[in-house]
Amino acid sequence: MSDLEIADRYTAFWNASTDEDQQRLAALTFVDGVEYHAPIGVLTGARAMIGFRQEFTSHVPTARLVARRVPERHHDRMRFQWEIVVGDEESFATGTDVLELDGDGRISSVTSFLDRAPEGFEATHH
Repeated sequence: MSDLEIADRYTAFWNASTDEDQQRLAALTFVDGVEYHAPIGVLTGARAMIGFRQEFTSHVPTARLVARRVPERHHDRMRFQWEIVVGDEESFATGTDVLELDGDGRISSVTSFLDRAPEGFEATHH
């Protein structure tokens, strides 16, 4: 699987509009027991990531994740720089995710960094 295909699946997972689509994309994108490390905490498993997205979009319903640049690969790691846009493409936040990949290109771990936090986000929240 190419780096762009991996990044496209990852983006599609975060932007899926239904629980069913997210579950289908999770099975293609992540290994069982994927770990997600972010300022909000550590989540284990795609179900927890789906729950996080549902909670987030309940507060920011028009949020959409977009890539800021082409992903960069280093052995079994990929740097994915993203932006969350809302409404008419207004920037909400930017960040960088480091994706750990298995031999088939599925994601086993995500470490998410905020490059520019949303307005009002408490840096010590976690």
